[in-house]
Amino acid sequence: MSLHLNWSIREAHEPDLAAIMTLEHASFGSDSWSEANMRAELTEHHTYYLAAEIDDRLVGYAGLSKLPSSEQADIQTIAVDAQQRGTGLGRELMHRLIARAIELGATELFLEVRADNPIAQKLYRKLGFVRISVRQNYYRPDGVDAIIMRLDLNAYELPTRGRKQPIVLGIESSCDETGVGIVRGNTLLANVISSSMDEHARFGGVVPEIAARAHLEALQPTLRKALAESNLELDDIDAIAVTNGPGLGGALMVGVGAAKALAVATGKPIYAVNHLVGHVGVDVLERGVLETPTIALLVSGGHTSLLHVRDLLNDVELLGETIDDAAGEAFDKVARVLGLKYPGGPEIDRAAADGDPRAIRFPRGLSLPKDMEKHRYDFSFSGLKTAVARHVELAESRGESFSVADVAASFREAVVDVLVTKAVNACLDHNVPRLLLGGGVVANRRLREVAQAQCDKHGIELRIPALSLCTDNGAMIAALGAQLIMAGREPSSLTFGAESTLPVTHVQSL
Repeated sequence: MSLHLNWSIREAHEPDLAAIMTLEHASFGSDSWSEANMRAELTEHHTYYLAAEIDDRLVGYAGLSKLPSSEQADIQTIAVDAQQRGTGLGRELMHRLIARAIELGATELFLEVRADNPIAQKLYRKLGFVRISVRQNYYRPDGVDAIIMRLDLNAYELPTRGRKQPIVLGIESSCDETGVGIVRGNTLLANVISSSMDEHARFGGVVPEIAARAHLEALQPTLRKALAESNLELDDIDAIAVTNGPGLGGALMVGVGAAKALAVATGKPIYAVNHLVGHVGVDVLERGVLETPTIALLVSGGHTSLLHVRDLLNDVELLGETIDDAAGEAFDKVARVLGLKYPGGPEIDRAAADGDPRAIRFPRGLSLPKDMEKHRYDFSFSGLKTAVARHVELAESRGESFSVADVAASFREAVVDVLVTKAVNACLDHNVPRLLLGGGVVANRRLREVAQAQCDKHGIELRIPALSLCTDNGAMIAALGAQLIMAGREPSSLTFGAESTLPVTHVQSL
């Protein structure tokens, strides 16, 4: 496994100045920027800097400048620790700056390189830069010429490391939705979902055996529809990606088995990927790149997780998760208590529309001061569910009527309050300026409203992908597979299996 897997690359800010200057002096000697100039670079609105770390030690940085009124951008600087040179870190930093330049609307990218630095010149040529002029005696005091190079961003394929953007077919079967998606690099070509939700309705929740059988029946027609939607055939696919966890064991095995069969039959490489990380990576299909670091709140019927994503492929940390019921599961159970249909989320949303969210003060699990030390980012909805049931039972035992709308609205408010408060706290605690929401519960209107209001209040950027990409889907799995390929990762072997409790730190199973 290559050394670059140890990297964590994030946006650089002023607190990184001291570490950057240490590497600046070690790399450039008499050509080093002054501390004042570097501070200005890190704080200007038109600049974008990256920091690369290994075990919290700065091993590289790079910067980009792009004025809003210009279609031109400039590479300001790039430096890599001597021990990391030759590992591909410089190339990775350049790819990310190029991606940012394209995102900002630049059509041309320029840089200057010392004439006596052939290694850097070689890297830039491989990236597509061409020499356009020379500034004689530019670098002082030694009088070395500066070679000016230009990259045409209109002709640049992002982010490919010199290879074409792969066409990846993704299979998702972790719960009750059979998803097949197809992407080309960061571009969505097809996203087809077949849900077995109606088959679980009479049970009030997902039955694993029924879900697995439904996947078996749905996979082939869903695959055919996705290929038709993308106007592709299996021969056009470059690789296959599949969810191998976490999720329902039996359901996962169906998807894994199908993906392996396709890989063997077609001779295509296979990538086994993490379901939860897929929910985060799907944002590349709308933005082209995933801006990191980001806090991700994933809320569904099976998961309620809070992640700190410093690097999508190399550094995903689980900050907290539910210790009992997932939020979506709590919605289903409370809906049953209130006599509403399955799935509970949409039903409670509709009932709550006419209710008063302040009518009943239901408990906020793991939010008391005594809970915050050990469970600051964890969730618990079992007590809330029980409180709702007791409220209804008490009213019924007394022969009193109660407002379903008020109970639904108050319950929903308690769930949303906990979810958003803990997510925003994570952003503030870790100095992360963005929050990404994913999972089926994101369809809840009140959750989106409160999240937006709280993020606006604290200056946090809120990212919510299209709802079709928030629920379990194959496109997110294909997108994550494509990112692995474009990062140069080797495919998984055929020996991997379904892992119902796969940790979020395990992005790819080999």
